[in-house]
Amino acid sequence: MACRIPAVNQDAEQLIKQIRCFALDMDGTIYLGEKWIDGAREFLDRIECSGRKYVFLTNNSSKNAAVYVEKLHRMGLDADREKIVTSGQAAIAYLKRHFPGKRVFLLGNEMLREEFAQAGILLEEQSPEVVVTAFDTSLDYQKMCKVCDFVRAGLPYLATHPDYNCPTENGFIPDAGAIHAFIHASAFRYPDRVIGKPNSDIIDYLIERTGCAREQTAMVGDRLYTDIAAGRNNGLTSILVLSGEATVEEIPRSGVTPNLIFASVKNMIPFL
Repeated sequence: MACRIPAVNQDAEQLIKQIRCFALDMDGTIYLGEKWIDGAREFLDRIECSGRKYVFLTNNSSKNAAVYVEKLHRMGLDADREKIVTSGQAAIAYLKRHFPGKRVFLLGNEMLREEFAQAGILLEEQSPEVVVTAFDTSLDYQKMCKVCDFVRAGLPYLATHPDYNCPTENGFIPDAGAIHAFIHASAFRYPDRVIGKPNSDIIDYLIERTGCAREQTAMVGDRLYTDIAAGRNNGLTSILVLSGEATVEEIPRSGVTPNLIFASVKNMIPFL
């Protein structure tokens, strides 16, 4: 039996009142490019004024936490690194737990490489023991050849997140999932493990970072197959916003039904 799709901009069961921590996707949920989605700043202020907290939980591993802090500052929001949780950070935590001391080939840009190195991950270009792929905005053909060689050789193959496209002010650009498809076409393998939403590793990392119980945490995002599935699969309240990728019409086909649906975070403000 298909799940009932919630009415848009309603919270009949007052689920939001039970939330103590809002895990907020960024691209398509809070901003597009460097432009705030209408009402997003007021939404953040109202969360904190209500005595609750929020963190930004993003699959986008093309930037490190410091870059996100700088970006938010340029946009007029003073947020420290504790408010930033990325799939790159979660991947670092996973590597430390499961591949301690191993040499890692990282398909990622310089910002992510810097974050990995600062965390003590041993980066290696010639003879790695593990492959990690991310959203590499500096991708070139030489890099693709190298990563395909390592994946084809059978090394453990991790990925920061599965998103196919990244929303921008001007539409969508290919994201990590598109890179996985390229690698699979050449090396005939998909990642052995994907850390980011909707998978459990990033949610486990989120809960550890925030200290909030799962039943008091909401995942707010614009993508069904990452944000909403992450909440539904891992015991969080899932709140879909229609300001980014997903539409209501896609929900029945997706097999992922959010607990709540809002046109944007602005429409959540009356329920806080």
